[in-house]
Formats: sequence, structure tokens, C-alpha cells
Amino acid sequence: MLELDLQLATQAVTPSERQFRQWCELALRQRTADSEMTIRLVDEAEARELNHTWRNKDYATNVLSFPADVPDEFLDIPLLGDLVICVAVVEREAAEQGKELEAHWAHLVIHGCLHLLGYDHIDDDEAEEMEALERTLLAELGHPDPYADDEN
Repeated sequence: MLELDLQLATQAVTPSERQFRQWCELALRQRTADSEMTIRLVDEAEARELNHTWRNKDYATNVLSFPADVPDEFLDIPLLGDLVICVAVVEREAAEQGKELEAHWAHLVIHGCLHLLGYDHIDDDEAEEMEALERTLLAELGHPDPYADDEN
């Protein structure tokens, strides 16, 4: 079971809690344990501040993943971590890349959830594994390959 805390720190129009839950549950289905996570939807100022604080990058990014790093022996809860998503960046990227907005939202939520599970894309082998899983999950939702334009 997924316990999702959806925090709206912006006045922008966003997908529904049901959609966020669907995307998270799809990405997390390989995990047999219960899961707790937070998704915080923010404006560009908060996204930029968090990206600067945690990654030393002075710009708003689309999604930041903060995996819970709590040893099991200290806290016996199924806490996965937090995703922070900048609504304005998601909307701008979808428009610039010619992607359907809902498909881009689904991709970024799934991408962030996979980071919470320990997937990464720092080296090529890890990136290929993570991107293949993203493609598969998005195809199940009827969305196109989000990396198709990257391969041309």
C-alpha cells in the first residue's frame, strides 16, 4: 500500500491526486513492502533554492528526489523519501519538447520514484536500465517513449 502526502506549494493547476497515486504505484509496484512518500509541487523560486542548496545548481529543475536515508533499525516505517516537482518547469519542458503535458508529468513522477528506489543514470549502463524501465511503464499508460527525440 502507498501512503502519499501530496503538498501543493503553488497556485498552478496540477494533475489530480489520483493521477499522482497511479503513477507512483506503477513505478513502485516492484516493491513488495508498503511505501510512504511525499510529493511537493512548488514554484520556480522554491525549486531553484532547493536545487542550489542540495545540488549546487543555481536554477529551477523539473524534479528533485530525496531518498529517505534512515537505517531500518532506527525507524521501522516504510519511508521512501520525497519528490519535489516544479510545476512551471514541467509545463515549459513539455511545451518546448512538444510532449503531451500529462505524459511529461507521468514520466517525471515515475523517474523520481525510480530514484527513490535506488535507480540512477550517472553511468551509461545504469541510465539504459532506468530508461528502459521508464519506457515500459509509460507504454503501459499509453504514453510515448520520452527519450525518442534524444536518439535522433
